[in-house]
Amino acid sequence: MTSPISTLSLVDTDPAKLAVDAVVIGTHSQDDGDDGRAALRLASGAESIAAAFDGRLTETLALLGATGAPGEVVKLATLGTIRAPLLAAVGLGPQPDGAALDGETLRRAAGSAIRALAGSATVAVALPLPDDALAPALRAVAEGALLGSYRFVGYKTKPQPHRRDPVASVLVRVPDARDTTAQAEVARATVVARAVARTRDWVNTAPNHLRPPAFADAIAAAAREVGLGVEVLDDEALEADGYGGILAVGRGSAAPPRLVTLSYQPPDGAGNGKRVALVGKGITFDTGGVSIKPAQGMWEMKSDMAGAAAVAATMLAIAQLKPAVTVTAYLPLAENMPSGTAYRPGDVVTMFNGKRVEVLNTDAEGRMILADAIARACADGCDYLLETSTLTGGQMVALGKRVAGVMGSEELRERVRAAGEAVGEPAWPMPLPEDVRKGMESDVADISQVNSGMDRAGHMLQGGIFLSEFVTEGVAWAHIDIAGPAYHSGEPTGYWTKGGTGVPVRTLIHLIDDIAANG
Repeated sequence: MTSPISTLSLVDTDPAKLAVDAVVIGTHSQDDGDDGRAALRLASGAESIAAAFDGRLTETLALLGATGAPGEVVKLATLGTIRAPLLAAVGLGPQPDGAALDGETLRRAAGSAIRALAGSATVAVALPLPDDALAPALRAVAEGALLGSYRFVGYKTKPQPHRRDPVASVLVRVPDARDTTAQAEVARATVVARAVARTRDWVNTAPNHLRPPAFADAIAAAAREVGLGVEVLDDEALEADGYGGILAVGRGSAAPPRLVTLSYQPPDGAGNGKRVALVGKGITFDTGGVSIKPAQGMWEMKSDMAGAAAVAATMLAIAQLKPAVTVTAYLPLAENMPSGTAYRPGDVVTMFNGKRVEVLNTDAEGRMILADAIARACADGCDYLLETSTLTGGQMVALGKRVAGVMGSEELRERVRAAGEAVGEPAWPMPLPEDVRKGMESDVADISQVNSGMDRAGHMLQGGIFLSEFVTEGVAWAHIDIAGPAYHSGEPTGYWTKGGTGVPVRTLIHLIDDIAANG
Protein backbone atom coordinates (compact mmCIF):
# COMPACT_ATOMS: atom_id res chain seq x y z
CA MET A 1 0.00 0.00 0.00
CA THR A 2 1.16 3.53 -0.72
CA SER A 3 -0.21 6.50 1.18
CA PRO A 4 -0.70 9.63 -0.93
CA ILE A 5 0.86 12.95 -0.01
CA SER A 6 0.04 16.42 -1.34
CA THR A 7 1.10 17.67 -4.72
CA LEU A 8 3.19 20.83 -4.53
CA SER A 9 3.65 23.72 -6.93
CA LEU A 10 4.89 27.31 -6.92
CA VAL A 11 2.95 30.56 -7.28
CA ASP A 12 4.01 34.20 -7.27
CA THR A 13 0.50 35.65 -6.98
CA ASP A 14 -0.47 37.91 -4.10
CA PRO A 15 -1.67 35.41 -1.44
CA ALA A 16 -4.62 37.65 -0.59
CA LYS A 17 -5.92 37.11 -4.13
CA LEU A 18 -5.40 33.35 -4.46
CA ALA A 19 -8.52 31.24 -5.04
CA VAL A 20 -7.64 28.52 -2.52
CA ASP A 21 -9.35 27.00 0.49
CA ALA A 22 -6.84 28.38 2.99
CA VAL A 23 -3.72 30.54 3.24
CA VAL A 24 -0.88 29.96 5.73
CA ILE A 25 1.16 32.84 7.14
CA GLY A 26 3.78 32.96 9.88
CA THR A 27 3.80 34.73 13.23
CA HIS A 28 6.62 35.61 15.63
CA SER A 29 6.62 35.94 19.40
CA GLN A 30 8.70 38.86 20.56
CA ASP A 31 9.27 41.09 23.58
CA ASP A 32 7.64 44.48 23.14
CA GLY A 33 9.51 47.35 24.73
CA ASP A 34 10.93 47.82 28.19
CA ASP A 35 8.05 46.23 30.06
CA GLY A 36 8.94 42.85 28.55
CA ARG A 37 5.40 42.05 27.47
CA ALA A 38 5.13 39.45 24.74
CA ALA A 39 3.88 40.78 21.43
CA LEU A 40 2.68 38.96 18.34
CA ARG A 41 4.26 39.99 15.06
CA LEU A 42 3.55 38.86 11.53
CA ALA A 43 6.37 37.21 9.60
CA SER A 44 7.41 38.47 6.18
CA GLY A 45 5.18 37.25 3.39
CA ALA A 46 1.97 38.29 5.15
CA GLU A 47 2.01 41.99 4.24
CA SER A 48 -0.86 41.99 1.74
CA ILE A 49 -3.02 39.90 4.04
CA ALA A 50 -2.35 42.21 6.97
CA ALA A 51 -3.37 45.15 4.77
CA ALA A 52 -6.64 43.40 3.87
CA PHE A 53 -7.45 43.24 7.59
CA ASP A 54 -6.83 47.01 7.93
CA GLY A 55 -3.89 46.44 10.23
CA ARG A 56 -5.91 44.59 12.87
CA LEU A 57 -4.84 41.04 12.02
CA THR A 58 -2.28 40.64 14.84
CA GLU A 59 -4.79 41.96 17.35
CA THR A 60 -7.44 39.53 16.12
CA LEU A 61 -5.06 36.57 16.18
CA ALA A 62 -3.93 37.47 19.70
CA LEU A 63 -7.56 37.52 20.84
CA LEU A 64 -7.87 33.99 19.46
CA GLY A 65 -4.91 32.90 21.59
CA ALA A 66 -2.03 33.18 19.14
CA THR A 67 1.36 33.69 20.77
CA GLY A 68 3.74 32.94 17.90
CA ALA A 69 5.15 29.90 19.72
CA PRO A 70 6.85 27.45 17.32
CA GLY A 71 4.35 25.10 15.67
CA GLU A 72 1.26 26.76 17.15
CA VAL A 73 -1.57 27.02 14.58
CA VAL A 74 -4.46 29.46 14.96
CA LYS A 75 -7.22 29.49 12.32
CA LEU A 76 -9.43 32.42 11.42
CA ALA A 77 -12.42 32.71 9.09
CA THR A 78 -11.60 35.58 6.73
CA LEU A 79 -15.24 36.60 6.04
CA GLY A 80 -14.33 37.95 2.63
CA THR A 81 -11.36 40.11 3.63
CA ILE A 82 -9.18 37.96 1.34
CA ARG A 83 -10.24 35.54 -1.36
CA ALA A 84 -9.51 32.37 0.66
CA PRO A 85 -12.22 31.64 3.25
CA LEU A 86 -9.73 30.46 5.88
CA LEU A 87 -6.47 31.88 7.23
CA ALA A 88 -4.03 29.84 9.33
CA ALA A 89 -1.30 31.56 11.32
CA VAL A 90 1.55 29.26 12.35
CA GLY A 91 4.05 30.22 15.03
CA LEU A 92 7.73 30.58 14.15
CA GLY A 93 9.05 31.55 17.57
CA PRO A 94 11.08 34.74 18.19
CA GLN A 95 12.12 36.72 15.13
CA PRO A 96 15.88 36.23 14.67
CA ASP A 97 18.02 39.36 14.61
CA GLY A 98 19.54 39.88 11.20
CA ALA A 99 19.39 36.22 10.22
CA ALA A 100 17.07 33.94 8.34
CA LEU A 101 14.98 31.41 10.19
CA ASP A 102 16.62 28.01 10.44
CA GLY A 103 15.29 25.34 8.11
CA GLU A 104 13.89 23.06 10.81
CA THR A 105 11.71 25.84 12.21
CA LEU A 106 10.22 26.39 8.76
CA ARG A 107 9.91 22.66 8.12
CA ARG A 108 8.02 22.02 11.35
CA ALA A 109 5.84 25.11 10.88
CA ALA A 110 4.80 24.08 7.38
CA GLY A 111 4.08 20.53 8.56
CA SER A 112 2.01 21.73 11.52
CA ALA A 113 -0.06 24.07 9.35
CA ILE A 114 -0.81 21.50 6.64
CA ARG A 115 -1.81 18.91 9.25
CA ALA A 116 -4.11 21.43 10.94
CA LEU A 117 -5.76 22.25 7.61
CA ALA A 118 -6.89 18.71 6.83
CA GLY A 119 -10.26 19.01 5.12
CA SER A 120 -9.03 21.85 2.89
CA ALA A 121 -8.35 20.65 -0.64
CA THR A 122 -5.97 23.43 -1.72
CA VAL A 123 -3.73 25.48 0.58
CA ALA A 124 -1.35 28.34 -0.20
CA VAL A 125 1.72 28.74 2.01
CA ALA A 126 3.18 32.24 2.39
CA LEU A 127 5.99 31.71 4.89
CA PRO A 128 9.17 33.84 4.91
CA LEU A 129 11.61 32.90 2.13
CA PRO A 130 14.59 35.30 2.25
CA ASP A 131 16.11 36.31 -1.07
CA ASP A 132 19.65 35.48 0.09
CA ALA A 133 18.69 31.99 1.31
CA LEU A 134 15.76 31.14 -0.93
CA ALA A 135 16.79 27.59 -1.91
CA PRO A 136 17.32 26.10 1.59
CA ALA A 137 14.27 27.88 3.01
CA LEU A 138 12.07 26.72 0.13
CA ARG A 139 13.37 23.16 0.47
CA ALA A 140 12.48 23.16 4.16
CA VAL A 141 8.98 24.57 3.60
CA ALA A 142 8.29 22.15 0.74
CA GLU A 143 9.46 19.10 2.70
CA GLY A 144 7.53 20.13 5.79
CA ALA A 145 4.32 20.76 3.87
CA LEU A 146 4.51 17.46 1.96
CA LEU A 147 5.35 15.38 5.02
CA GLY A 148 2.72 17.15 7.08
CA SER A 149 0.11 15.91 4.60
CA TYR A 150 1.09 12.26 5.12
CA ARG A 151 -1.48 9.90 6.56
CA PHE A 152 -1.13 6.14 6.62
CA VAL A 153 -3.86 4.51 4.54
CA GLY A 154 -4.33 1.87 7.24
CA TYR A 155 -6.70 -1.06 7.51
CA LYS A 156 -10.04 0.43 8.57
CA THR A 157 -13.01 -1.18 6.81
CA LYS A 158 -15.55 1.56 7.53
CA PRO A 159 -15.53 5.24 6.55
CA GLN A 160 -14.32 7.56 9.30
CA PRO A 161 -16.58 10.63 9.05
CA HIS A 162 -14.72 12.47 11.82
CA ARG A 163 -11.40 12.19 9.95
CA ARG A 164 -10.94 14.93 7.41
CA ASP A 165 -9.03 14.21 4.23
CA PRO A 166 -5.43 15.45 4.11
CA VAL A 167 -4.65 18.53 2.02
CA ALA A 168 -4.47 17.47 -1.62
CA SER A 169 -2.61 20.40 -3.16
CA VAL A 170 -0.12 22.88 -1.70
CA LEU A 171 0.92 26.12 -3.41
CA VAL A 172 4.08 27.74 -2.06
CA ARG A 173 4.42 31.45 -2.72
CA VAL A 174 7.84 32.52 -4.04
CA PRO A 175 9.08 35.76 -5.64
CA ASP A 176 9.22 34.14 -9.11
CA ALA A 177 7.39 30.87 -9.80
CA ARG A 178 9.37 30.39 -13.04
CA ASP A 179 12.76 30.55 -11.34
CA THR A 180 14.62 27.36 -12.30
CA THR A 181 16.36 27.04 -8.93
CA ALA A 182 13.05 27.22 -7.11
CA GLN A 183 11.49 24.69 -9.46
CA ALA A 184 14.44 22.33 -8.93
CA GLU A 185 14.02 22.58 -5.16
CA VAL A 186 10.35 21.65 -5.41
CA ALA A 187 11.13 18.69 -7.65
CA ARG A 188 13.80 17.46 -5.25
CA ALA A 189 11.61 17.96 -2.18
CA THR A 190 8.86 15.93 -3.83
CA VAL A 191 11.21 13.00 -4.51
CA VAL A 192 12.62 13.11 -0.99
CA ALA A 193 9.20 13.43 0.68
CA ARG A 194 7.86 10.49 -1.29
CA ALA A 195 10.84 8.42 -0.14
CA VAL A 196 10.16 9.37 3.48
CA ALA A 197 6.46 8.55 3.00
CA ARG A 198 7.37 5.17 1.52
CA THR A 199 9.53 4.45 4.57
CA ARG A 200 6.69 5.43 6.88
CA ASP A 201 4.29 3.16 4.99
CA TRP A 202 6.59 0.14 5.35
CA VAL A 203 7.19 0.83 9.05
CA ASN A 204 3.47 1.32 9.71
CA THR A 205 2.44 -1.87 7.89
CA ALA A 206 1.16 -4.66 10.13
CA PRO A 207 3.91 -7.24 10.70
CA ASN A 208 1.78 -10.15 9.49
CA HIS A 209 1.58 -8.34 6.13
CA LEU A 210 5.32 -7.65 5.86
CA ARG A 211 7.24 -10.76 6.80
CA PRO A 212 10.70 -11.16 5.23
CA PRO A 213 9.69 -12.72 1.88
CA ALA A 214 6.87 -10.21 1.38
CA PHE A 215 9.11 -7.28 2.38
CA ALA A 216 11.80 -8.46 -0.02
CA ASP A 217 9.25 -8.73 -2.83
CA ALA A 218 7.90 -5.22 -2.11
CA ILE A 219 11.38 -3.68 -2.11
CA ALA A 220 12.42 -5.53 -5.26
CA ALA A 221 9.28 -4.49 -7.16
CA ALA A 222 9.66 -0.81 -6.21
CA ALA A 223 13.38 -0.88 -7.06
CA ARG A 224 12.91 -2.46 -10.48
CA GLU A 225 10.25 0.13 -11.28
CA VAL A 226 12.83 2.94 -10.99
CA GLY A 227 15.61 1.04 -12.77
CA LEU A 228 17.77 -0.14 -9.87
CA GLY A 229 19.70 -3.39 -10.04
CA VAL A 230 18.14 -6.03 -7.76
CA GLU A 231 19.43 -9.26 -6.20
CA VAL A 232 17.39 -11.28 -3.69
CA LEU A 233 19.01 -14.19 -1.85
CA ASP A 234 16.56 -16.67 -0.32
CA ASP A 235 17.37 -18.96 2.60
CA GLU A 236 18.92 -21.62 0.36
CA ALA A 237 21.23 -19.08 -1.26
CA LEU A 238 22.09 -17.62 2.14
CA GLU A 239 23.03 -21.10 3.36
CA ALA A 240 25.15 -21.79 0.30
CA ASP A 241 27.04 -18.49 0.64
CA GLY A 242 27.60 -18.71 4.41
CA TYR A 243 25.46 -15.92 5.85
CA GLY A 244 25.42 -17.46 9.31
CA GLY A 245 24.17 -14.42 11.20
CA ILE A 246 21.11 -13.84 9.00
CA LEU A 247 20.26 -17.54 9.00
CA ALA A 248 20.65 -17.90 12.78
CA VAL A 249 18.21 -15.08 13.51
CA GLY A 250 15.73 -16.13 10.84
CA ARG A 251 15.75 -19.81 11.72
CA GLY A 252 13.10 -19.46 14.43
CA SER A 253 10.47 -18.14 12.03
CA ALA A 254 8.26 -19.96 9.53
CA ALA A 255 8.89 -17.00 7.19
CA PRO A 256 12.50 -17.48 6.03
CA PRO A 257 15.06 -14.66 5.84
CA ARG A 258 16.23 -12.76 2.78
CA LEU A 259 19.13 -10.55 1.74
CA VAL A 260 18.16 -7.88 -0.79
CA THR A 261 20.87 -5.99 -2.67
CA LEU A 262 20.00 -2.84 -4.65
CA SER A 263 22.51 -1.13 -6.93
CA TYR A 264 22.71 2.28 -8.58
CA GLN A 265 25.26 3.39 -11.15
CA PRO A 266 25.48 7.05 -12.16
CA PRO A 267 24.94 7.92 -15.83
CA ASP A 268 27.88 7.21 -18.13
CA GLY A 269 30.74 9.57 -17.45
CA ALA A 270 28.99 11.24 -14.50
CA GLY A 271 30.46 9.24 -11.63
CA ASN A 272 33.22 10.56 -9.37
CA GLY A 273 34.70 7.08 -8.78
CA LYS A 274 33.55 6.78 -5.17
CA ARG A 275 31.51 3.79 -3.99
CA VAL A 276 28.99 4.09 -1.16
CA ALA A 277 27.48 1.09 0.62
CA LEU A 278 24.23 1.49 2.56
CA VAL A 279 23.15 -1.16 5.07
CA GLY A 280 19.81 -1.23 6.90
CA LYS A 281 18.46 -3.56 9.59
CA GLY A 282 15.32 -5.38 8.48
CA ILE A 283 13.91 -7.30 11.45
CA THR A 284 10.27 -7.37 10.39
CA PHE A 285 9.21 -8.29 13.92
CA ASP A 286 11.32 -8.77 17.02
CA THR A 287 10.00 -10.90 19.87
CA GLY A 288 13.50 -11.17 21.28
CA GLY A 289 13.57 -14.84 20.30
CA VAL A 290 14.39 -17.23 23.13
CA SER A 291 15.49 -14.18 25.19
CA ILE A 292 11.92 -12.98 24.82
CA LYS A 293 10.94 -9.37 25.36
CA PRO A 294 8.33 -8.21 27.88
CA ALA A 295 4.83 -8.18 26.38
CA GLN A 296 4.23 -4.51 27.17
CA GLY A 297 4.75 -2.40 24.07
CA MET A 298 6.02 -5.34 22.01
CA TRP A 299 3.67 -4.38 19.19
CA GLU A 300 6.01 -1.49 18.38
CA MET A 301 8.59 -4.07 17.33
CA LYS A 302 6.93 -4.02 13.91
CA SER A 303 9.16 -0.97 13.46
CA ASP A 304 12.39 -2.95 13.89
CA MET A 305 12.82 -2.95 10.12
CA ALA A 306 12.91 0.86 9.94
CA GLY A 307 16.59 0.88 8.96
CA ALA A 308 16.00 -1.37 5.96
CA ALA A 309 12.90 0.62 5.00
CA ALA A 310 14.86 3.88 5.14
CA VAL A 311 17.74 2.50 3.08
CA ALA A 312 15.43 0.97 0.47
CA ALA A 313 13.47 4.21 0.13
CA THR A 314 16.71 6.19 -0.06
CA MET A 315 17.72 4.04 -3.02
CA LEU A 316 14.40 4.80 -4.74
CA ALA A 317 15.14 8.51 -4.33
CA ILE A 318 18.73 8.10 -5.54
CA ALA A 319 17.49 6.45 -8.72
CA GLN A 320 15.55 9.63 -9.49
CA LEU A 321 18.02 12.24 -8.19
CA LYS A 322 20.97 10.57 -10.00
CA PRO A 323 23.97 11.62 -7.88
CA ALA A 324 27.45 11.23 -9.35
CA VAL A 325 28.46 8.33 -7.11
CA THR A 326 27.94 4.57 -7.14
CA VAL A 327 25.61 3.38 -4.37
CA THR A 328 24.81 -0.20 -3.34
CA ALA A 329 22.37 -1.13 -0.58
CA TYR A 330 22.38 -4.33 1.48
CA LEU A 331 19.16 -5.18 3.29
CA PRO A 332 19.20 -8.25 5.57
CA LEU A 333 15.60 -9.22 6.39
CA ALA A 334 14.55 -11.67 9.10
CA GLU A 335 11.88 -12.25 11.73
CA ASN A 336 13.15 -12.98 15.25
CA MET A 337 10.79 -15.58 16.73
CA PRO A 338 11.01 -18.19 19.52
CA SER A 339 10.50 -21.76 18.35
CA GLY A 340 12.08 -25.18 18.40
CA THR A 341 14.38 -24.12 15.57
CA ALA A 342 15.36 -20.72 17.02
CA TYR A 343 18.96 -19.91 17.80
CA ARG A 344 19.92 -20.02 21.49
CA PRO A 345 22.15 -18.28 24.02
CA GLY A 346 25.38 -20.25 23.97
CA ASP A 347 25.31 -20.95 20.25
CA VAL A 348 28.42 -20.19 18.18
CA VAL A 349 27.63 -18.79 14.75
CA THR A 350 30.02 -18.59 11.80
CA MET A 351 29.48 -15.31 9.99
CA PHE A 352 29.81 -14.43 6.30
CA ASN A 353 33.44 -13.33 6.72
CA GLY A 354 34.34 -16.51 8.67
CA LYS A 355 34.43 -14.82 12.08
CA ARG A 356 32.81 -16.87 14.85
CA VAL A 357 30.41 -15.23 17.30
CA GLU A 358 29.26 -16.54 20.68
CA VAL A 359 25.57 -15.73 21.17
CA LEU A 360 24.69 -14.57 24.69
CA ASN A 361 21.35 -12.87 24.05
CA THR A 362 19.04 -13.68 21.15
CA ASP A 363 17.44 -10.25 21.54
CA ALA A 364 20.69 -8.74 20.25
CA GLU A 365 19.73 -10.07 16.84
CA GLY A 366 20.09 -6.91 14.79
CA ARG A 367 23.86 -6.88 15.01
CA MET A 368 23.94 -10.49 13.81
CA ILE A 369 22.17 -9.83 10.52
CA LEU A 370 23.90 -6.47 10.04
CA ALA A 371 27.35 -7.98 10.54
CA ASP A 372 26.77 -10.37 7.63
CA ALA A 373 25.53 -7.52 5.42
CA ILE A 374 28.45 -5.26 6.39
CA ALA A 375 30.93 -8.06 5.66
CA ARG A 376 29.32 -8.62 2.26
CA ALA A 377 29.45 -4.89 1.46
CA CYS A 378 33.14 -4.77 2.33
CA ALA A 379 33.83 -7.90 0.29
CA ASP A 380 32.15 -6.28 -2.72
CA GLY A 381 34.23 -3.14 -2.18
CA CYS A 382 33.28 0.32 -1.00
CA ASP A 383 34.89 3.60 0.05
CA TYR A 384 32.13 4.64 2.47
CA LEU A 385 29.77 2.43 4.46
CA LEU A 386 26.69 3.93 6.08
CA GLU A 387 24.58 1.62 8.22
CA THR A 388 21.38 2.49 10.06
CA SER A 389 19.28 0.45 12.43
CA THR A 390 16.89 0.45 15.35
CA LEU A 391 19.67 -1.36 17.14
CA THR A 392 19.49 -0.72 20.88
CA GLY A 393 17.19 0.55 23.58
CA GLY A 394 20.38 2.09 24.95
CA GLN A 395 20.14 4.77 22.27
CA MET A 396 16.88 6.01 23.78
CA VAL A 397 18.27 5.86 27.32
CA ALA A 398 21.25 7.99 26.29
CA LEU A 399 19.77 10.37 23.73
CA GLY A 400 15.98 10.18 23.86
CA LYS A 401 13.46 9.78 21.07
CA ARG A 402 14.59 12.49 18.67
CA VAL A 403 18.40 12.31 18.53
CA ALA A 404 20.15 9.36 16.87
CA GLY A 405 23.49 8.03 18.07
CA VAL A 406 26.29 7.86 15.51
CA MET A 407 29.52 5.87 15.82
CA GLY A 408 32.32 4.99 13.44
CA SER A 409 35.21 6.62 11.61
CA GLU A 410 35.77 10.09 13.03
CA GLU A 411 35.54 12.02 9.75
CA LEU A 412 32.45 10.23 8.45
CA ARG A 413 30.84 10.33 11.89
CA GLU A 414 31.16 14.12 11.80
CA ARG A 415 29.72 14.27 8.30
CA VAL A 416 26.71 12.30 9.50
CA ARG A 417 26.25 14.71 12.40
CA ALA A 418 26.48 17.73 10.10
CA ALA A 419 24.07 16.20 7.58
CA GLY A 420 21.55 15.43 10.31
CA GLU A 421 21.79 18.99 11.60
CA ALA A 422 21.27 20.36 8.09
CA VAL A 423 18.09 18.37 7.42
CA GLY A 424 16.51 18.35 10.88
CA GLU A 425 17.44 14.76 11.82
CA PRO A 426 19.90 15.36 14.69
CA ALA A 427 22.56 12.77 15.51
CA TRP A 428 25.08 12.83 18.34
CA PRO A 429 28.59 11.34 18.06
CA MET A 430 29.28 8.49 20.49
CA PRO A 431 32.58 6.74 21.34
CA LEU A 432 33.70 3.14 20.86
CA PRO A 433 35.64 2.57 24.11
CA GLU A 434 38.30 -0.09 24.25
CA ASP A 435 37.21 -1.25 27.71
CA VAL A 436 33.78 -2.12 26.31
CA ARG A 437 35.45 -4.14 23.53
CA LYS A 438 37.59 -6.04 26.04
CA GLY A 439 34.44 -7.22 27.80
CA MET A 440 33.25 -8.79 24.55
CA GLU A 441 36.12 -11.28 24.41
CA SER A 442 34.75 -14.83 24.26
CA ASP A 443 36.21 -17.95 25.85
CA VAL A 444 35.04 -20.10 22.93
CA ALA A 445 34.74 -17.87 19.86
CA ASP A 446 36.30 -14.80 18.22
CA ILE A 447 33.90 -12.35 19.89
CA SER A 448 30.84 -12.35 22.10
CA GLN A 449 27.69 -10.80 20.79
CA VAL A 450 27.34 -8.57 23.90
CA ASN A 451 29.48 -7.54 26.88
CA SER A 452 28.20 -9.88 29.57
CA GLY A 453 30.00 -7.99 32.33
CA MET A 454 28.25 -4.71 31.52
CA ASP A 455 24.76 -6.15 30.97
CA ARG A 456 22.70 -3.22 29.58
CA ALA A 457 25.27 -0.56 30.49
CA GLY A 458 26.72 1.05 27.39
CA HIS A 459 24.47 -1.14 25.27
CA MET A 460 24.46 1.30 22.33
CA LEU A 461 28.27 1.32 22.39
CA GLN A 462 28.41 -2.48 22.53
CA GLY A 463 26.35 -2.63 19.34
CA GLY A 464 28.62 -0.20 17.52
CA ILE A 465 31.77 -2.00 18.66
CA PHE A 466 30.43 -5.37 17.52
CA LEU A 467 29.60 -4.01 14.06
CA SER A 468 33.05 -2.42 13.78
CA GLU A 469 34.57 -5.92 13.87
CA PHE A 470 33.07 -6.62 10.43
CA VAL A 471 34.24 -3.44 8.67
CA THR A 472 37.31 -3.92 6.51
CA GLU A 473 40.29 -1.75 7.42
CA GLY A 474 40.45 1.36 5.26
CA VAL A 475 36.69 1.70 4.76
CA ALA A 476 35.20 4.88 6.22
CA TRP A 477 32.07 3.79 8.08
CA ALA A 478 29.28 5.08 10.29
CA HIS A 479 26.62 3.32 12.33
CA ILE A 480 23.45 5.37 12.96
CA ASP A 481 21.30 4.01 15.80
CA ILE A 482 17.73 5.24 15.24
CA ALA A 483 15.92 3.14 17.87
CA GLY A 484 14.12 6.25 19.16
CA PRO A 485 13.81 8.59 16.15
CA ALA A 486 12.53 5.93 13.72
CA TYR A 487 9.15 5.59 15.43
CA HIS A 488 6.98 8.27 17.03
CA SER A 489 4.48 6.83 19.50
CA GLY A 490 3.12 10.19 20.69
CA GLU A 491 0.69 12.64 19.16
CA PRO A 492 1.51 14.22 15.77
CA THR A 493 3.95 17.11 15.97
CA GLY A 494 5.40 19.28 13.23
CA TYR A 495 5.78 17.12 10.12
CA TRP A 496 5.89 13.92 12.19
CA THR A 497 2.70 11.88 12.33
CA LYS A 498 2.15 9.03 14.76
CA GLY A 499 4.06 5.90 13.75
CA GLY A 500 7.03 5.64 11.41
CA THR A 501 8.94 8.90 10.90
CA GLY A 502 11.15 8.10 7.90
CA VAL A 503 14.36 8.93 9.79
CA PRO A 504 17.13 8.93 8.50
CA VAL A 505 16.18 9.04 4.79
CA ARG A 506 16.89 12.75 4.44
CA THR A 507 20.23 12.42 6.23
CA LEU A 508 21.34 9.60 3.92
CA ILE A 509 20.32 11.51 0.79
CA HIS A 510 22.14 14.63 2.01
CA LEU A 511 25.27 12.56 2.74
CA ILE A 512 25.23 10.92 -0.68
CA ASP A 513 24.85 14.33 -2.33
CA ASP A 514 27.82 15.53 -0.25
CA ILE A 515 29.97 12.53 -1.22
CA ALA A 516 28.99 12.95 -4.88
CA ALA A 517 30.01 16.62 -4.78
CA ASN A 518 33.07 16.46 -2.53
CA GLY A 519 34.23 12.85 -2.44
